[in-house]
Amino acid sequence: MIQKKDKYKYLVSVVIPAYKAEEFVAKNLIKVKEVLDQTRYDYEIICVDDGNIDKTRENAEKIAKKYPKQIRVVGYTENLGKGHAVRYGMANAKGDIIGFIDAGMELDPNGISLLLEHFLWYNADIVVGSKRHPASKVVYPWQRIIISVGYQIIVRLLFGLNIKDTQVGMKFFRREVLEKVLPRLLVKAFAFDIEMLSVANHLGYKRIFEAPVELKMKFAGGVSTIASKGFIKTSWSMFWDTAAVFYRLRILNYYDKNNRKNWITPKYLTLNK
Repeated sequence: MIQKKDKYKYLVSVVIPAYKAEEFVAKNLIKVKEVLDQTRYDYEIICVDDGNIDKTRENAEKIAKKYPKQIRVVGYTENLGKGHAVRYGMANAKGDIIGFIDAGMELDPNGISLLLEHFLWYNADIVVGSKRHPASKVVYPWQRIIISVGYQIIVRLLFGLNIKDTQVGMKFFRREVLEKVLPRLLVKAFAFDIEMLSVANHLGYKRIFEAPVELKMKFAGGVSTIASKGFIKTSWSMFWDTAAVFYRLRILNYYDKNNRKNWITPKYLTLNK
């Protein structure tokens, strides 16, 4: 529980997973730093280079050298997916509140400030950015809206998550939640958000709230359309991984404590205490 007397003394950790981000990672790290500088919290930014296939890490480290107290860069040589990168960064985090924001910055990072305030207002376990929050400002193609709404209906039916949007790349967790959840997780790429949220909910961390975001999703220049091969493949992978999470949660009871011996958890993905 968040104690009122300590509410300004939190250390906030922000994980930024980065893949093929050499062109914008430096600018985005600076932007997130500027946003966090304006909050009431001490903070750290952890940039995770997911694969080291271009100059993403090199460019991120140039910024980290300028702000060594605020920014760290970690990573590995093989591309293992966004979910793995987020978990890797969280396992290296020191914060009392730990979250992530996508490196692509279709999201306005200023939303971090309001999201953090939601922790105090609601004494939350988890706060997620939501496109469907009444105060959100979203430019979002209708094709994606249809897919997103349909997916959220499925998620609510399968997992009982009482939130309207689980897929925005901005989510923050109390450290205690991650200490329980991270060792249980399996999904590396698609549907990792659902696995994190559903496992937390299953373990009793039900104070999950939504916060407004500002998002401008481009629908050209590399962003797949609803009819494209890449979009269909990605959507199918996400639905398949979602079904697998349901199977492990409801049928196998994989995430339960008494099944701990079967968890597949690399030591470096267990949150450091």
